[in-house]
Amino acid sequence: MSWSDIKELLDGEARRINHVAFIADDPVQFPRRFERLQDIEIASLLSATIAWGNRKMICNNCNKMLALMDNQPYDYVMDKGYEELPDMNIHRTFFSKNLRYYLCGLNSIYSKYGSLHNFAKNMAISASEFPSWKLVEEMNKVFAEANNGESDNRCLPGNLQNTALKRINMALRWLVRDDGIVDMGVWNVIKPSQLFIPLDVHVGNVSRELGLLTRNANDRKATIELTEMLRRMRPEDPVWYDYALFGIGINNKITR
Repeated sequence: MSWSDIKELLDGEARRINHVAFIADDPVQFPRRFERLQDIEIASLLSATIAWGNRKMICNNCNKMLALMDNQPYDYVMDKGYEELPDMNIHRTFFSKNLRYYLCGLNSIYSKYGSLHNFAKNMAISASEFPSWKLVEEMNKVFAEANNGESDNRCLPGNLQNTALKRINMALRWLVRDDGIVDMGVWNVIKPSQLFIPLDVHVGNVSRELGLLTRNANDRKATIELTEMLRRMRPEDPVWYDYALFGIGINNKITR
């Protein structure tokens, strides 16, 4: 396929998939339930954190996780309701002990900064070439301090030189992109142009078939490589093509 053919295919698929009908079967539905910024942030982070595997199972378990918080995630965090959370499985290899760790860290951030948006602003992530990795680096510091110096890679990756950071990049897509269709655009601390593609096995395979990605591993370098290619087509909003790469793979749209 020529470059113009690839762009035409991606543009068409992105327009088709980036539609309100997409919301009902996607984890983005959960932060969209809320109006308060803090609720949206927490629901975004937690829903993205367990967004791996079967989509129906992901959505079922997001529902259950929010129900544990009485569907008031910010109040639950600030009231430290997680301290009484019984031991249980939340989603696959993510357990209540991991959720307690995450929420304890968020309590520390919200107690000092009021919102994750303000935390990101104070950490000057917009000045970084790689703002999502910078955000996680700073969050990991706060989380460890709040949890007696311990780390938990089930919550946020610690290997920031290598990780594709798929889940946080997806949560940031929801929070930052502002076209008013699927993503919510409640953050202005960084611009859509500064986002990175949420790279998973599916997106990586489709991108390689299209010739947009040469690196074999689905890691940080591959995320950067693919996002740079997408920026050539849409510099102001490269992650819009996340919808296209998702849709093409699901519907086997690639032809040679």
